[in-house]
Amino acid sequence: MLECMIIGDSIAVGVAMHRPECEVHAKVGLSSVQFGTTYADKILEAKTVIISVGSNDHQYVPTNYELLKIRGRISADRVYWIMPQGNAKESNVPIERIQAMVSKIANTMGDGVIHFTPSPDGIHPAAREYRRIAIVATNTEDKENDERDAGKHYRPY
Repeated sequence: MLECMIIGDSIAVGVAMHRPECEVHAKVGLSSVQFGTTYADKILEAKTVIISVGSNDHQYVPTNYELLKIRGRISADRVYWIMPQGNAKESNVPIERIQAMVSKIANTMGDGVIHFTPSPDGIHPAAREYRRIAIVATNTEDKENDERDAGKHYRPY
C-alpha cells in the first residue's frame, strides 16, 4: 500500500510540492465532479490520503453527492480534508455551505480536517500554509494518534 496520496484541485497541487513522496491525482481548477470524471480509473488507496476539493464547485455541481462519491472510493488508514476557505463569487454557492458538507462527511467518517489561513485571493492558502498543511498530515501518521485525531480540526497558528 502506498504511504501517501494527495487528491483534488490546485490546493492539493500546492501541498504535494511539500510531500514529494506522495502519489498525486490533482489538477488546477478541478471541481469535485471534474475530479470524479478525470480520475475515475484511479485506485484511491494509501495509508494517508489528503483531499482538497470544493473550492471550484458552483451552483450546478451536486457537491455533497460528489464529495460522498470521492470519499467512498478512498481506502486509507487516515484521511485529511483540506477545508475550502473561499470560492469564486460567480459560483453562486456560499463557501459556508461547502464547508458544512466537508465537515459533516469528515466527522461521519472520522477524518481529520485541516484549516488554513487564505492568501489575499481568499481561496488559496497563504504561501507558508502549504507547508504547514503538509506537516500536519505528516506528523500525525503514527497509529497511536488515530483515536485522538479522528474528526479533529487542525487550525492555523
